[in-house]
Amino acid sequence: MTTANLLEFDLEGLAAFCEKLGEKKFRATQLFRWIHQRGASDFTQMTDLAKSLREKLATTARVEALPVLTQHESKDGTIKWLFDVGDGNAVEAVFIPEDDRGTLCVSSQAGCAVGCRFCSTGHQGFSRNLSTGEIVAQLWFAEHFLRKHLKRTERVISNVVMMGMGEPLQNYSALVPALRTMLDDNAYGLSRRRVTVSTSGVVPMIDRLGTDCAVAMAVSLHAPNDALRDDLVPLNRKYPIAELLEACKRYLVHAPRDFITFEYCMLDGVNDQPEHAKQLIELVRTHGVSCKFNLIPFNPFPASGLLRSPQPRVLAFAKALSEAGLVTTVRKTRGDDIDAACGQLAGDVKDRTRAAERMAQRRASSERPIVLHPVRKTSTVSQEH
Repeated sequence: MTTANLLEFDLEGLAAFCEKLGEKKFRATQLFRWIHQRGASDFTQMTDLAKSLREKLATTARVEALPVLTQHESKDGTIKWLFDVGDGNAVEAVFIPEDDRGTLCVSSQAGCAVGCRFCSTGHQGFSRNLSTGEIVAQLWFAEHFLRKHLKRTERVISNVVMMGMGEPLQNYSALVPALRTMLDDNAYGLSRRRVTVSTSGVVPMIDRLGTDCAVAMAVSLHAPNDALRDDLVPLNRKYPIAELLEACKRYLVHAPRDFITFEYCMLDGVNDQPEHAKQLIELVRTHGVSCKFNLIPFNPFPASGLLRSPQPRVLAFAKALSEAGLVTTVRKTRGDDIDAACGQLAGDVKDRTRAAERMAQRRASSERPIVLHPVRKTSTVSQEH
């Protein structure tokens, strides 16, 4: 008999499930708390549930986490888990501890179809969307593992970023119930300001998210003009920068924060020149988007053909933006010794879109001028933060 994995349901969905069992809605709240607040997966442990309900659940439901294939802990305390999602595919989640918060980066897809040139996940191609339960299971496992690991009873994970593997807004129907579970006070009780969806710019879904479940938003910008962004972030060909920035302005009407975070991966000789900083400043001023910039040191991998910008150039770029009145931070690279840093998540995903081949063909075509500078050969790559 097929049973329902209760990690698939937000509270509203769980209430509907309980009603089908002939139970009152308040039972769903009790069950929700046992699963998410206490990390229980054995219905016999749920002692304040009626015995008759526990018996029904034993034959109709389960609480099933994703199998853990590997776990790696960095010297800086970052932990990366590789979860099995079946059919030879795996996804990764990363916990990043800080003095004032604990952040979990969560995957939304096995692989990614966007194919950003600087992202190792994109080079693996796309296998499938994760279900709501597979998204939530990463948080469920990590939170309750960390409580035991760190010997803590209070919540460990204070921030969630949908910035693991995949483009969250291309898996919208599974994403929104997962976000609602993260935010629910009967589950993880996370603030809307502390749950962030990172997107490469799926404009229609940005508008929908603003109405359905507005949380903090980060946009993978990475270029100040369409010609360059077309090559770095292929989705730009469908939703160019002007459309994206106008969608960001509309989102801010609903957002819990009064700014959008623009992620900008610093690529040596590609998007890190003074003229690029000037173009970014003009772009933001023209569109009037309230924002902050997060400059990300690139984490090199062989298939990218790209190098990390030297630290002095990153700092000069940040200074130019800051002096123009734009709040700018430089992300400290975490977990790069276990391939858990930004852009490094690749899991074990079959390349079902021949992503590398397609990108090579596009660069060789005459549809657009080639705007990327040739990569200079070097024997070493700086790992400075």
